[in-house]
Amino acid sequence: MAQALASITTTDLATLAIDRITRAGCEYGDVRFCTYRSQNFTARDRSLGNLSDNISSGFGVRVLLDGAWGFAASHNQTPAEVERIVDLAIEIAKASRLSQQTKVQLAPVEAYRDTYITPIAIDPFTVPIIEKAELLLKINDQLLQYSDKGIKKAYSFLRFTREDKTFASTEGSLIQQTIYRSYPGFSCTAVANGDAQSRNYERHPLNKGYEYIDTQDLLNQVNRVAEEAIEKVHAPKSPSGIRTTLILKPTNVWLTIHESVGHPTELDRVYGYESNFAGTSFATTDKLGKLQYAAPWVNFKCDRTQPGGRSTIAYDDEGVPAQDWYVVKDGILVDYLTDRETAYRLGRPSSNGCAYADSWSSVPMVRIPNLGLQPGPDGGKHTATLEQMIADTEEGILIDGIGSFSIDQQRRNFQFGGDAFWKVEKGKVVGMLKDVTYHSMTTDFWNSVDAIGPASERQQCGTNMCGKGEPMQVAQMTHACVPVRVRNIHIGGAS
Repeated sequence: MAQALASITTTDLATLAIDRITRAGCEYGDVRFCTYRSQNFTARDRSLGNLSDNISSGFGVRVLLDGAWGFAASHNQTPAEVERIVDLAIEIAKASRLSQQTKVQLAPVEAYRDTYITPIAIDPFTVPIIEKAELLLKINDQLLQYSDKGIKKAYSFLRFTREDKTFASTEGSLIQQTIYRSYPGFSCTAVANGDAQSRNYERHPLNKGYEYIDTQDLLNQVNRVAEEAIEKVHAPKSPSGIRTTLILKPTNVWLTIHESVGHPTELDRVYGYESNFAGTSFATTDKLGKLQYAAPWVNFKCDRTQPGGRSTIAYDDEGVPAQDWYVVKDGILVDYLTDRETAYRLGRPSSNGCAYADSWSSVPMVRIPNLGLQPGPDGGKHTATLEQMIADTEEGILIDGIGSFSIDQQRRNFQFGGDAFWKVEKGKVVGMLKDVTYHSMTTDFWNSVDAIGPASERQQCGTNMCGKGEPMQVAQMTHACVPVRVRNIHIGGAS
């Protein structure tokens, strides 16, 4: 019996599930067999803080019956369990229909039979644990060489994930994907005069192998980061309650893009299907094609095909191919992030492939893809390098890295911090500041952008920890962007 079960493949089980869904008369159904491996290393000061290597494996079945969704999942991957879970999902759909007022309909999608693997040079799970641990301890030791100057804490990390997915649907798709992700970084804390300030450095999370870790780059940044932490703790506090010019590096502006452009254009949030984690959205569909979201020279584009992007895949969790499209074009809101259900409601002929579930036990929902700020065109009136932005600024603040943030329940009004701040006077950087926050309304902010960096200054920044939904799911995405200069922005407390 055990040998017979061992010979059954994931494809066999997926086929079994789809056949049973079809025979039950469902108008649609899909199944995802997934295995997730995650490996996390941390070091605090001169000791390893954590080493975990976890595997989670199972499958989820989703059916659409009489216009209502049903979903069920299990870790037990046997034929009998597949049949039970399909039947359970169908019963849940029947129960859901009792209270559902409007039947769900889906935008069409073609059938695909395909395989995709993230292009990598070195599988991170084949690199010896001792090599990874020694790198973190070496970084921390180098940071703590500055202990006599005030560095009192050091922290470093390495994170790796691999997702193996087999997706099948009643549309006829059978898709296998393997996604690799790598993420290194470190930080230190300086203490002086009753204050503590941290400085961070990371190679932003990307879909790459161990080759992305780049030991030499990490070690080369250590001295700069430590010295800036020390300067920061001795720096004066930011002025408060005034308006000034901000020059934002990609390492800072990516989070502003994420919160004030990415989440407001998730169509399930726009329709009110989703309101957890800072509510719904001001960017309602009556504004589509009309709202001056940003200055006419500002463009935001989604791209799930972007090499290395944290959200780069071949197909989403509904079997829709990866695509690229503008959300904001020439400053105007022109599109949203959709799955098949919301695309149909919007009247679109197809989804743009934003359905994602963070586990075999999670239901796919609309998630932000790789969403980037397009560089300024060469020779463009509003195109300027970071150096040119600084040289052309009489008074302002240069911001690097991310800090605290908050945003209201419709994504209109926000506050962001950062990791490092420098005062700019008469076209020169004259010294660090600390405790800077900036505040604005979303459309006011993006319409106040007067300079955008060129393609040569584009960086692939982003996150591996975007929470959404209840129960919460975690997704990851890249926000490739360039430096920007924004005029007349409020900083600090009340003006």
